Amino acid sequence: MFEGKIVLLTGASAGIGQACAESFAAAGAHLILAARRLGRIEELAARLKKEHGTDCHLLELDVRDREAVNTAIENLPTPWREIEVLVNNAGLSRGLDKLQEGYWLDWDEMIDTNVKGLLWVSRAVMPGMVERDRGHVINIGSVAGHQVYPGGNVYCATKYAVGALTQGMRLDLVGTRVRVSSVDPGMVHTEFSEVRFRGDSERADGVYQAFPPLQATDIADTVMFCATRPPHVNIQDILIMPQDQAAVFSSYPRGVDKV
Repeated sequence: MFEGKIVLLTGASAGIGQACAESFAAAGAHLILAARRLGRIEELAARLKKEHGTDCHLLELDVRDREAVNTAIENLPTPWREIEVLVNNAGLSRGLDKLQEGYWLDWDEMIDTNVKGLLWVSRAVMPGMVERDRGHVINIGSVAGHQVYPGGNVYCATKYAVGALTQGMRLDLVGTRVRVSSVDPGMVHTEFSEVRFRGDSERADGVYQAFPPLQATDIADTVMFCATRPPHVNIQDILIMPQDQAAVFSSYPRGVDKV
């Protein structure tokens, strides 16, 4: 279905972004891999080329930098310009501080990445989709865009914003054949917690010990489901959770060794 089509993934260097790259590569897509860590996406591109024969175009890109985003999209080589699918995956959280104790630099980083970064990339890519009258924007949201949890204040606000922007995109694109979907995961075992706790691996690993979490491949499968529906079908929003997680703070402490 994606043979030869162009898919742009942000945050492609690890976790959900990497898993999505692997899924689209297996489906025959050509991939634009965007991430801050160039070495990571170089390794990924080499592996996908070896395993699937995938052609990749690499963008060392910080989505927070609007001018860099615009330059990267404007300067795509001609064969890479007709982006069929955009997966807005780049995002992060910092800390679990109470609002009155929060650190403004953490707030800036989350807002600039999760909200503005999504805006900058979408604004750069969507006009081409509208002009061609086809395409699909898939935003990676979060259960944090549905439920606020203690210490999640600003991060949750950014994910609520992603939900609102996703709805706004759909309204603005009515009358075109450009689709917009949101995939909103619960707990997923990726680098997310290690980033949140600034490299504290022990604390991060502890997050995933209460019950078996989702894996990045589960989210990639869901993204592919959205992307592979017939043209008249738009999956608007999917909230996907681990079996043992009913809500952010409602879960069954099964333990990961009792799957």
